[in-house]
Amino acid sequence: MAQVAWLNKLPGYQRTPYGFEWVLLRRMPKVAVAGTLFPALLSGAARFFMTASSSAELARRIQWFDFVMIGLVVFVWMLVLTVVMGCVVVWLMKGPAYVADPYEVSHSDEPKR
Repeated sequence: MAQVAWLNKLPGYQRTPYGFEWVLLRRMPKVAVAGTLFPALLSGAARFFMTASSSAELARRIQWFDFVMIGLVVFVWMLVLTVVMGCVVVWLMKGPAYVADPYEVSHSDEPKR
């Protein structure tokens, strides 16, 4: 039985050196942690520094601020996820090139008459 080679590397292809995508990938965990902890700390600090005329008004303001901070955390996570996906795509594109099985096209060199 003949062995089928699924991934034939393109002969003579040179890999592109990795660049800024690795710098970004290495920073993303720190950005995600900072983007989570900073709003959480602000939300905790809001409980000590916010004032209002009544306790119901204070609770409403704190709850509104918490919702804004949750939105900020989700926004940061989506940014991190988007940047990571972009870096992975660039990393894959810089990898080795592969040759697909040839597909003969009838009019590739000369059109039919």
